[in-house]
Amino acid sequence: MTTAEPGIGPSPESGAAGGPTVLRMLLGAQLRRLRESKGITRETAGWEIRASESKISRMELGRVSFKERDIVDLLTLYGVSDDAEREALLSLAREANAPNWWQRYTDVLPNWFQPFLGLEAAAELIRTYEVQFVPGLLQTRDYARAVLSLAPDNPSGEDVDRRVAVRLGRQQILTRPDAPALWAVVDEAVLRRPVGGTEAMRMQIEALIEASKLPNVTVQVIPFSAGGHSAAGGAFTILRFPDQGLPDVVYLEQITTALYLDKRDDVEAYAVAMSRLCVEAEPPARTVKILEGILRDL
Repeated sequence: MTTAEPGIGPSPESGAAGGPTVLRMLLGAQLRRLRESKGITRETAGWEIRASESKISRMELGRVSFKERDIVDLLTLYGVSDDAEREALLSLAREANAPNWWQRYTDVLPNWFQPFLGLEAAAELIRTYEVQFVPGLLQTRDYARAVLSLAPDNPSGEDVDRRVAVRLGRQQILTRPDAPALWAVVDEAVLRRPVGGTEAMRMQIEALIEASKLPNVTVQVIPFSAGGHSAAGGAFTILRFPDQGLPDVVYLEQITTALYLDKRDDVEAYAVAMSRLCVEAEPPARTVKILEGILRDL
């Protein structure tokens, strides 16, 4: 979705599937459970660490890094007195503050996009709907370069290359041992629009055919003949995480910013829209046949 070299990406020593991001999320969820078990409000917890209620909310969602002093104060407030338990959580906080693999590219990535990289890597299920471009996790190098060259900040060739490296690095999550499930619904217009030229588009369609054969990847196409449908508002992604204490997150990207929605009502609305899209789209079993037909037309 974002208009932001093989082998570049998560390092083998990055630990948990999502690296520091998932560790922050797990620690945040544990802190939330400890707070709620004591009946302490976010406002009270924020006061204890000289911060706002919203800061506690961001900590519990794993959206910010952790100061060790804040964790110490919160554990004391929550009545955690066992030395071993305190040290385990403090150790987790230190690991969670380690830089993610994409930190070396922050100079060419928008600040609002970087949280998505961690959430994507931490997810166990990624559901996405696209109306303009092939989903980033399924893009080829040439197609990605063409898409990223369209960014509104008019990136230089070198900046585009670095953004392509990030995009290809992201794709490694689909083939790791604990790979997430990816369910992508794309509008037929995505497949008919020759981004990067005819040859680049042919290679992209061929890559989609191969990707759709992966056991953890499902691709569906909404044909023009389907008419209007339930996601007329545009592209979106829903992320679900292994820890049941973590809420699903809806990611909505705009030209200069992005929205991250995790309120139950918002997530439910998008989940319903995605379910309807999956019904309105052609069945997954027909995807390869559809892609092969489009390939013949190119």
